[in-house]
Amino acid sequence: MAKKLEITLTRSLIGRPEDQRVTVKTLGLRKVNHTVVQEDNAAIRGMVNKVSHLVSVKEVEA
Repeated sequence: MAKKLEITLTRSLIGRPEDQRVTVKTLGLRKVNHTVVQEDNAAIRGMVNKVSHLVSVKEVEA
């Protein structure tokens, strides 16, 4: 089975640089505590790594 990542926005984007805001939006997150499920691949991992201080991540089986 393919693994997926459950990504939750845990911190606000207020006062954050524009590149971090764009990365969070690209992940599909909108508001604080909004959760999305994304494929586990290198591109998504890189985006999560860039905003790791703003999100929490859980691996789930799909």
